[in-house]
Amino acid sequence: MARKRKGRDVSGWLVVDKPAGITSTAVVNKVRWALEAKKAGHAGTLDPEATGVLAVALGEATKTVPYITDALKAYVFTVRLGQATNTDDAEGEVIATSDLRPDDDAIKAALGGFVGDIMQVPPQFSAVKIDGQRAYKKARDGEEMELAARPLWVEELLLVDRPDPDHVILEMTCGKGGYVRAIARDLGEALGCKAHVKSLRRIWSGPFQADDGITLDQVDALARTPELDAHLQPLEVGLSDLPEVRCLTESVAKLRNGNPASVIASNVEYGEEVWASYEGKAIAVGTYRGGEMQPSRVFVG
Repeated sequence: MARKRKGRDVSGWLVVDKPAGITSTAVVNKVRWALEAKKAGHAGTLDPEATGVLAVALGEATKTVPYITDALKAYVFTVRLGQATNTDDAEGEVIATSDLRPDDDAIKAALGGFVGDIMQVPPQFSAVKIDGQRAYKKARDGEEMELAARPLWVEELLLVDRPDPDHVILEMTCGKGGYVRAIARDLGEALGCKAHVKSLRRIWSGPFQADDGITLDQVDALARTPELDAHLQPLEVGLSDLPEVRCLTESVAKLRNGNPASVIASNVEYGEEVWASYEGKAIAVGTYRGGEMQPSRVFVG
């Protein structure tokens, strides 16, 4: 018999403004403890030294994580010119240097090559699996790997500031699976000057904004109190990119049992993925089939 998981049946999203110096997993564990939640996960890892939006899903909201992971997200990051590191960020060892410092016009021109559908090779120190083992573990052992390039959609990449000749501040909006460190590394190569990420902040991810996030100190201070619960956003926020259809009263039980049922929809195309609501609450996600919805995942009420 499976062991019953301890904790509360709490569902929703808690947006944390992650500080530097802690892993995303540690943040999730802290939030789960603070809310006494049975189940928790997050929508997109941040490197330990990165800051900003870490959206933590609790309970039934964990079923909506893929929709946030697939959504666009934005980063502001500082690139250090003239130095390449083995980790592509400031935590690594400098492995190459250059005295060249491109001007702003050259940098802006180079940024165009990183917009749209691009192919990107992950950093050596990354969580990509090679022969069943994480790349960063092999890299720590001194092993150099040929990592396969991966597709990435970059919506926008802008130069927003140039505080001094050695540093540029960029803002990028992109899809899932991208490595900001790889953007900095490849930009340095394209400019012939070497580069790495000095600091990184995720300013928004899908519907979640860093400015709306709660700090980890606040999570600690409000742990296991109703005041922390008040910071939760409903799980439906994680479905904001999908069209909403309304569920008929007689359809609720059918959908929750995984069966097709009648829904009310407008401006929804046949075969489109939708979410069904009843009295404002999510019932299921599934495929719209002309007056009916075939559920693919359901939410416990």
